[in-house]
Amino acid sequence: MKVLSVVGARPQLVKLAPVAAAFAGTGHRHVIVHTGQHYDADLSDVFFSGLSIPAPDVRLGIGSGSHGVQTGAALAALDEVFARERPDWVLVYGDTNSTLAGALSAVKSRLPVAHLEAGLRSFNRGMPEEHNRVLTDHCADLLLAPTEEAVRHLAREGLAGRTRLAGDVMVDICLRVRDRVLAAGVPVPPARIPAGRPFLLATLHRPANTDDPVRLASLIGALAALPLPVALLAHPRLVARAGEYGVELARGSVRVCRPLPYAELVAAVLASAGVVTDSGGLQKEAFLLGRPCTTLRPETEWVETLDGGWNVLVPDPHELPSERWSALAARPAPRSPRGEPYGDGTAAGRVVRLLEEEAVPARAAVGG
Repeated sequence: MKVLSVVGARPQLVKLAPVAAAFAGTGHRHVIVHTGQHYDADLSDVFFSGLSIPAPDVRLGIGSGSHGVQTGAALAALDEVFARERPDWVLVYGDTNSTLAGALSAVKSRLPVAHLEAGLRSFNRGMPEEHNRVLTDHCADLLLAPTEEAVRHLAREGLAGRTRLAGDVMVDICLRVRDRVLAAGVPVPPARIPAGRPFLLATLHRPANTDDPVRLASLIGALAALPLPVALLAHPRLVARAGEYGVELARGSVRVCRPLPYAELVAAVLASAGVVTDSGGLQKEAFLLGRPCTTLRPETEWVETLDGGWNVLVPDPHELPSERWSALAARPAPRSPRGEPYGDGTAAGRVVRLLEEEAVPARAAVGG
């Protein structure tokens, strides 16, 4: 069996790591295509080296641009790759422009498509990611759902027949790296945060939070007013928008830090008192690592993290009294159990087995 993985952004590279490792123990051929949607070294290259992912077989070098430009460029470039490789499966990950381009190009090329992390829904149609994931689910042949909730979403959309519960491969890599970090000693905080001092870890990158100068200034002000130092891992989008709008990031409690390789990110979460973010992945990583998370969005795809107060949604911190905002963001970890809503850390092997089991039916469906 030949499987071609299409990846392009940091979260996909993290998910790719356990999948690539699972394929390495089989006789299957696994081809990795990196679109280059994330091309900054801190968001791309360090993940291949730090997570022992094989070097991409194909680099498309798409780079930045509007959603249409980025998706269209990847779509055009992938047509040629698929015509040459003719895999048994095209495996796409998550909800990025690279995912949608990979799925559409494969469908047009009459190749079976499997969507890893299928069925997630924020129900916010203003998010580009929501359109990407919904469109991908509806054109894919095999939907690899990470949770029971995702399975229910897909069933409500008439996609139950294509859906399989695979578990979440992010759990595989997160727990593996966690154990490695803890075995090495006390987790190290990001640069500019003194060791042994309580701090919060923060990220901010979604267009809804960074593309409006008033909202961006408001959120940075809310972070700056918190009672603990805030290690702000500055995504290139955030840095660019802040510079364009004249928003000073390094003020008050905020300490600006570079984005971290995955193992360093896990160590930073473990060293922190909590997380403040608008990232889907970091919400879940905080949950898996036992740190409270405050999410600067009105909704989350990872609804399981809300149980027991492990994650709390705060769309606008300035709608809360300052004391309430500070107490919420810096709250201690809940005592409620987290359970295993995302699986037990063996999802990648299950993904490979499902691709083996479903390969012939999926090819027949596409070629009919």
